[in-house]
Amino acid sequence: MRQVRTFFVLNFIIMFIDYTVIKCLSGKGGEGAITFRREKYIPKGGPDGGDGGKGGDVIFIADKQLHTLQDIRYKKMYSAGKGQQGSSNQRTGKNGDNAIIRVPLGTVVKEMESGNVVADLVDDRQEFVALQGGKGGKGNARFKSSTHQTPRYAQPGIEGEVNTYALELKVLADVGLVGLPNAGKSTLLSVVSAARPKIADYPFTTLEPNLGIVKYGDYKSFVMADIPGLIKGAAEGKGLGHQFLKHVERTQVLLYLIDCTEEDPKSVFDTLSTELKTYNPDLDKKPQLIIRTKTDLLNVENEKNWTSFEKYLDISSVTKSGLNKLISSITELLNEPK
Repeated sequence: MRQVRTFFVLNFIIMFIDYTVIKCLSGKGGEGAITFRREKYIPKGGPDGGDGGKGGDVIFIADKQLHTLQDIRYKKMYSAGKGQQGSSNQRTGKNGDNAIIRVPLGTVVKEMESGNVVADLVDDRQEFVALQGGKGGKGNARFKSSTHQTPRYAQPGIEGEVNTYALELKVLADVGLVGLPNAGKSTLLSVVSAARPKIADYPFTTLEPNLGIVKYGDYKSFVMADIPGLIKGAAEGKGLGHQFLKHVERTQVLLYLIDCTEEDPKSVFDTLSTELKTYNPDLDKKPQLIIRTKTDLLNVENEKNWTSFEKYLDISSVTKSGLNKLISSITELLNEPK
């Protein structure tokens, strides 16, 4: 097996905010103008009122520089600008300013009332126009006719649209770490990348996903996500099940991490696999590896419990044994033809 060199990079997760609800309002169209041409030698000129400007749109834009929904979380209302009123000489009013909402890559936009997903923003600078601004009203110049030479009315602008959206961030990672609480996911992430998740010897240390970049070779890398520990019933929402499982959906490769000291590791794997398949059957189709963790604690009694597995990889994040082989196996799966 070829050796794979690993390097360290900065962890870029500060505080992970992955859900928020906001109300959005597009701009009202500007009023049409009621004006008449007035020049020195034309005292009774015809109507020349211009149309009102269009109201601003509400637009979501994916931005690779953002990694959480934290900034959006503290602003619950987004309003676009109103179109300006038309003016004389058939001049159209200025359009209202758009309300631009920048979100991280991986943000799903749902309508709160219907529950429908209206956008899934995964590419940098990808845009979604959520609400169109109202059209500007027609000025009185539009209503002149052979039978009505001096119309003294114009249209008001059309009201903007309003809607409430739920924004849900699903992390974009190449590799997802899945396991029971305290299976060694955070420790593994901390030694193969420069991510610094909270680590302690008790369950549920990780309460939010952590991302780390693992570099290999000279110029290649992949993103690894430490998904908080699952429990039985997670797919039905027990614990923080749904909040955890949604982050696995976008990963390309799944690593099932199981503590080598588990008395029934096959049962642990079946529990984890069932939770993922129950939540989303497509998850079972992803390439996967079974990882036996904490092998520095392995003894003869532990070894007997693993005879039901045909294949797995041994690692110890403490002694760093097996990590090069693990990374090599991951890269082979990532580079397989889709």
